[in-house]
Amino acid sequence: MNKYWQENLRIIFALLSIWFLVSFGFGIIFSEWLDQFKIGGFKLGFWFAQQGSIFFFVILIFVYVHLMNKLDEKYKDKEK
Repeated sequence: MNKYWQENLRIIFALLSIWFLVSFGFGIIFSEWLDQFKIGGFKLGFWFAQQGSIFFFVILIFVYVHLMNKLDEKYKDKEK
């Protein structure tokens, strides 16, 4: 069961790192550089700061559910 939690924490850390990069990195740190590109008529840096990071967060939730289902399936028989 210890390996299960190690893999679970690895997944969580990876997804939180992606979320941090998208929300803080793209929305704040790299926003001026991203503003040279446009999406839907808005500058990309502004889009990430206002809506993009929220979209990525929702996508990461679905990715987490998928990865945890695979992890649960992997360790289902080992639990007993």
